Amino acid sequence: MAFDYINALLKKEVTRTPIWVMRQAGRYLPEYRATRKKAGDFLTLCKSSDLACEVTLQPLDRFDLDAAILFSDILTIPDAMGLGLYFVEGEGPKFTHPLNTLKDIEQLLKPDVSKELSYVSNAVSVIKKNLKGRVPLIGFTGSPWTLATYMVEGGSSKTFSKVKALMYENPKHMHQLLDVLADTVIDYLNSQIEAGADSVMIFDTWGGLLNKESYESFSLRYMSKIVDGIKREYEGRVIPVTLFTKGGSAWLEQIAATGCDAVGIDWTVEIGDAERRVGSRVALQGNLDPSVLYASSEVIKTEAHKILDQFKGSTGHVFNLGHGITPEVNPESMKVLVDAVHSYPK
Repeated sequence: MAFDYINALLKKEVTRTPIWVMRQAGRYLPEYRATRKKAGDFLTLCKSSDLACEVTLQPLDRFDLDAAILFSDILTIPDAMGLGLYFVEGEGPKFTHPLNTLKDIEQLLKPDVSKELSYVSNAVSVIKKNLKGRVPLIGFTGSPWTLATYMVEGGSSKTFSKVKALMYENPKHMHQLLDVLADTVIDYLNSQIEAGADSVMIFDTWGGLLNKESYESFSLRYMSKIVDGIKREYEGRVIPVTLFTKGGSAWLEQIAATGCDAVGIDWTVEIGDAERRVGSRVALQGNLDPSVLYASSEVIKTEAHKILDQFKGSTGHVFNLGHGITPEVNPESMKVLVDAVHSYPK
């Protein structure tokens, strides 16, 4: 079955500009909040295949989206490594056993993804079965650098002082950590592909914290390793891979050179400029500012069409926000956006 989303990533002809939205299954939907309450806590929701399937499908029942994305969390890998992931309301993720010492890093082992993260591949299988071919399914992971920031900081951070200190003072240990994470991510994404994921995406949420040299050495290098290591074809399906570095607009050319199929961009770069810079090497995904969804319907349509006007069609384009949809957005605003993209003249 030909999907516009897959075709756009592979730079093939599409019938319309495809759209999906980061965090499209999330707190802005009342039905998600109800399922989350039923689960009791966020991790239970992630680890239940049936509940993860339920929330993955919820936005598709409301909106004419062109792809589903697996409901999970980027921090499942550190949790599988024994760091003890938990969530504090209003504070975000935390770890019971963060990487506080160099010895902690030296003793860190690659988990057996088929065992420790089997609930994720099970969820992919259940979602794929329940999608019944409606739209393709996106699998995902956090980038090694992004995962490392949480593991070293012990959770969210405003300064990222611990992980940056490690990077500058003990680069050998930083690379050791990132290597283990990259190898784990390869296994993790391949398990999602084998379970039915039609494409995969790597979220490099904190790559934009780095300068050019550090970004290339500690972030992009390991995403390149993952691109080389994952299955790009499986059971007759071509599996496109998208890389997204938030705040990474300065390095679009380097990201495009990794061999990925698509580059996600945030709202700090104009899509027309991004298209000129990458040419036809990769497709582009993005890049409406999520805050536009707080505006009126007319403004949402206007801003979406501005992006579509800028895009000249020299490569593929998947419309998305420049980052995740925020919890306070009115679901009706999401519908306005989806309809605005789909109604845009080809």
